[in-house]
Amino acid sequence: MPAPARPRADRHARPGRGAPAPAGRRRLRGQWRTEHDTMRGWLEQWGRPLAADPSAGLHAGHGDLHSLREEDFEGLRALAGADFDRAAVALLLGNLHNAMETIRMEAGGGSYPAAVDLAERMTEARQGQIQRLLALAAG
Repeated sequence: MPAPARPRADRHARPGRGAPAPAGRRRLRGQWRTEHDTMRGWLEQWGRPLAADPSAGLHAGHGDLHSLREEDFEGLRALAGADFDRAAVALLLGNLHNAMETIRMEAGGGSYPAAVDLAERMTEARQGQIQRLLALAAG
């Protein structure tokens, strides 16, 4: 299971009134940081690279690379308020949807029990995150 990119939502944030509360953002950052650190530790322990191979087509079987890239945030820089909220929620929902593909593959067919357990917990957590973001998007 590839290590997720560290979330960068606050770096470009100019949220409007529909933005998640600071406590919610802190909870997400903490959860993602814990997952990231766990997976990074496994990769280091196994002597595996920390970054996914960017070779074209290598990740085609599971929806390409799932981490957010700097260019994903470029459009957010010019937005503020409700426009920022809508774009940021859409970006996060897309990223979470793509991540769910990889997480479910690991939960359903992984061979390392600790990674399968983490994937199962991540599936539950991401489903809750997606539901909260959908509620924000609905207004």
